[in-house]
Amino acid sequence: NNFISALQSFRHHTSLGIYSIMTIKAVHSVSSFGVSEPKRDDYVVKASPTIPKSIADMWESLAPEVRAALISSELQGDNHGIKGQEVLDSNTPTVPTVMSRSSTLTSFEQNSSIGSESKESDDSFTEKCPVSGADVTLTPVERAPKNVFAFTKTHRSEKSEVVKTSSSTVTTTTQVVCTSRGWRNIFSLPISYDVNMVAQGSMFDATNSQMFDATGVHPEGYNTRFAVVDAEVDKLYGDKIRSYFELRGIELTTIVINGGEADKRNSAVDAILDKLCEYKLRRREPFLAIGGGCVLDIAGMAACLYRRGVPFVRVPTTLLAIVDASVGVKNGIDYNCCATNEMYKNRVGSFYAPSSVLLDPAFISSQDERNISNGFGEIVKLALVRSSDLFDLLEAHGKTLVETKFEDESLKKSGVSSRIIDASIQIMLEELGPNLWESKLDRCVDYGHTFSKLLEMVPGADIMHGEAVNVDGFFCVVMSHLRGYIDMDTVIRIFNCMKSLSLPTNSPDLTPELAWQSCKDAIEHRHGEQRIPLITEIGDSICASDITQEELNRAIDMMAKFDH
Repeated sequence: NNFISALQSFRHHTSLGIYSIMTIKAVHSVSSFGVSEPKRDDYVVKASPTIPKSIADMWESLAPEVRAALISSELQGDNHGIKGQEVLDSNTPTVPTVMSRSSTLTSFEQNSSIGSESKESDDSFTEKCPVSGADVTLTPVERAPKNVFAFTKTHRSEKSEVVKTSSSTVTTTTQVVCTSRGWRNIFSLPISYDVNMVAQGSMFDATNSQMFDATGVHPEGYNTRFAVVDAEVDKLYGDKIRSYFELRGIELTTIVINGGEADKRNSAVDAILDKLCEYKLRRREPFLAIGGGCVLDIAGMAACLYRRGVPFVRVPTTLLAIVDASVGVKNGIDYNCCATNEMYKNRVGSFYAPSSVLLDPAFISSQDERNISNGFGEIVKLALVRSSDLFDLLEAHGKTLVETKFEDESLKKSGVSSRIIDASIQIMLEELGPNLWESKLDRCVDYGHTFSKLLEMVPGADIMHGEAVNVDGFFCVVMSHLRGYIDMDTVIRIFNCMKSLSLPTNSPDLTPELAWQSCKDAIEHRHGEQRIPLITEIGDSICASDITQEELNRAIDMMAKFDH
């Protein structure tokens, strides 16, 4: 009984990490039973601040042969291999073997009463841990063999110590084998959402059921729906939106929020959450988010948080949102940090996909010229890093599209208007689709998004997102030229195209200090490297991580030579 009690206490306290250092000193004279007849001080457990006195006393109360058996069990059964002293001088006397167990450094094997799930089977497989180098053996569990795996991790380390005396040299090699067990849960999210092109101008048409269908299938008699609506959109289309549902016998509950950058705050998310609670949205009931990019970002955050995730449908109403914010899975708000007293753009957010997206380019005509130019800031970005064909279209027709708000009949008939929008959306999806969670941080779609973040956050700055992206983009064009990636003719060609779209190409806030701080922020955001996209030609790019302050200063000086 004492033996069992000591063994259970030993393992219990070891598994809880109570033993930080336990030293067992033993003189081994191996007999046929594996352990020699013990001497009085062969096995000593020393009480320490991290070893309870009760455990040490229990150990001392055991008979010597029981302590010997316990140590033999731990050394042999747990495979904690210890290489003895390799005596280089055959006359060197035997010295004690020392084994240290430290829960602060290693994790030793923990025995368990768990049954077959912890045993290896024919389906087991082994891999190397990329972090610790441990050998990991995984065995699928019976009831969830594709998702849950019981594992054992084995980590081996070895340390040698050489002691020289006048008569001998003793090399002590200690091998520590640390094993731990646990479970691994593997689950791939089934991300799938449709980006639907709606017949132009028919989004709120009573004969078009696409928006109604997107709100889901509900039991008969469930006649309510919920929508988050941009304040500007509500002024222009609010009556049409409500009438669309009324004609189907549906009562639409709405919350109207402002869609400016200054409104991307947690208070806006809280307002939506309050309204959802009041409405009592069901767990699988999609709600609508109708508006520009800021409203879609805010609504996406609320959808991600409410009941840990409910479906939502994006209905973008600006050119910028149609080609950018609506097609990916990112949502976010700007964060005012109390500790630093600074505002951080999109610092708080989520990767959370919409259930579907509905795109109607007819909304573009309701925007003013500046907002349309603002949307072209993201389209120019995509052309520079991915498509010379798209850039050719912008060069030839961009100015007309801005001035006519995409309503030029000849461009509509020739398909130029739709080709520009379709190409932008497809390029964006091609880049985002294989890397939705940004596991790869070298991303060409980050072009124009290194210096623009701080430009947008300058207090009192009158600059929109697409405009800031374009200033950042032209700054990077200049750096590409200074590095020899592109010639001056290409720089001028890009500059002229940007100006034809009424996009800004410089900002008084783009100072050496802001530029260098942006690089430091990029290192933080992109996990230790700048990863700043630079074009090598129109339609192709690389990511650079070696941009210096001197290089930034030269680029800013060159920027001043252009007639912005």
